[in-house]
Amino acid sequence: MKRRSFLAAGATITLPVFLNGMRIGAHAKPSLFSGMAPGNDKVMVLIQMAGGNDGLGMVLPLDQYSNLSKVRSNILIPETKALKLTDNLGIHPAMTGMQKLFTDGKLTVVHSAGYPNQNRSHFRSTDIWSSGSGANEYLNTGWMGRYFQTNYPEYPDTYPNKNYPDPFAITIGSTESETCQGTIVNFSLTLTDPFSLSLLNQGGSTADMNTLYGKELDYLRTSISQSNSYSKVITAAANKAKNLATYPQTTIAGQLKNVALLIAGGLKTNVYVVRIGGFDTHANQVDITDTTIGQQATILKQISEAVAAFQEDLRLQKMEERVVGMTFSEFGRQIASNNSRGTDHGTAAPLFLFGSCVNQQIVGKNPTIADKLQSQEGVAMQTDFRDIYGSILVDWFGVSTDKVKTLLYNNFTKLPILKNCAVATAVDETIIEATGLNIYPNPFRDTATLQFRTTEAAYIRVSLFDTLGSELQVITSQNMPAGDHQFQLDGSNLDAGYYFCRIQSGNGVQTLRIIKL
Repeated sequence: MKRRSFLAAGATITLPVFLNGMRIGAHAKPSLFSGMAPGNDKVMVLIQMAGGNDGLGMVLPLDQYSNLSKVRSNILIPETKALKLTDNLGIHPAMTGMQKLFTDGKLTVVHSAGYPNQNRSHFRSTDIWSSGSGANEYLNTGWMGRYFQTNYPEYPDTYPNKNYPDPFAITIGSTESETCQGTIVNFSLTLTDPFSLSLLNQGGSTADMNTLYGKELDYLRTSISQSNSYSKVITAAANKAKNLATYPQTTIAGQLKNVALLIAGGLKTNVYVVRIGGFDTHANQVDITDTTIGQQATILKQISEAVAAFQEDLRLQKMEERVVGMTFSEFGRQIASNNSRGTDHGTAAPLFLFGSCVNQQIVGKNPTIADKLQSQEGVAMQTDFRDIYGSILVDWFGVSTDKVKTLLYNNFTKLPILKNCAVATAVDETIIEATGLNIYPNPFRDTATLQFRTTEAAYIRVSLFDTLGSELQVITSQNMPAGDHQFQLDGSNLDAGYYFCRIQSGNGVQTLRIIKL
């Protein structure tokens, strides 16, 4: 942690600064909600895979290999090298640690996570994933920041205190995570080494406390005092514990090693964010002579080994039932490779959830790879990433479904990604899917008919997407009874080409590829 400097240009200036990862400024601190119970001692660890991970190189749809071999033969992982999770699904051969976690019942794979109207800009898409917003929303808060703001609306005033002596969130690194940005301050502190935290000098002041400048300066000095208090409890936690597992000598492993150490040392921090870069693989994603090695293989191996060591550390420390982890990246890559043994910016991609309290499952279906692709086509979205976030808030942090809809989006659908493991809620669920899906005629000219059946009443949303991830039409979005359902798709204004029909029935989602003549 390093002291930040600030400039004051006059008595009317406000002083937004960064200090040990907290964005601070003297403003009013309104509460978003009231009545929500404070957070418990559960911990969530977020692993950001920065750069846009090629999901088709990480989670391998083995039943789609015939068509994949036509469009990415220069980077495709050989089917015989895949580490199998099921008969038709494998993962990259470098991820033996993740395969073991799945075998041990500690890994969930979520297919094709994304959002409607995918933005392929690194900066904008990262902002969307951090804020938990829609593609056309511009929020100044992070999704976890809004959760913390709801519970602790007066933060940072009077914090830390006797009841809450520990930081609410920690980012391992030099830059704070926007995931934890509140309305005024960021709830996340940043640190690189819990053993080398130095206390900051508060200094003295002769400023008139009745002026705006004096009030800002007093607020800054108070924040320095708070930061010093947090530094002390972090260092104490680090000195109190030791890691019991052996970690690889990689940056991401070192980050997770510090996370495990602080949890074991008794720190009550709820959220940790770690980061690994290198996923913007426009070129040299694989080795020219062996597609199982190369840039992506190296960083996937680092993640897999680091997570495996982290989970083993938690097991040995008897802390597994307190911690859930999740990987995420701002977008996936295009289905077809380029001529540089790489992939370009795409749409949806798979992600992992790990821990002893996740349901061992595959959420969603293998993405369908057509024998003919549109230009720049990406993997069709199945799971809205905000449903994953919201399900964690409900089942891990005890937030009500109604509050999640306000924190994230109104169409939130809870997913059964966590199991009863002494969590805030204790309802085990299953994915409910529509059956008898059929679109005819396909190909079609102007209109097509969609048919399917649901076995129970559910929220039904049917929408039409293009191959770039843009939501073109919402055909229906409503609660409907069990039974047979039929909808008309009007494609009279669409250009000829390929499209995806996304059918959400309760917590189940499926996509069908359709062709407009």
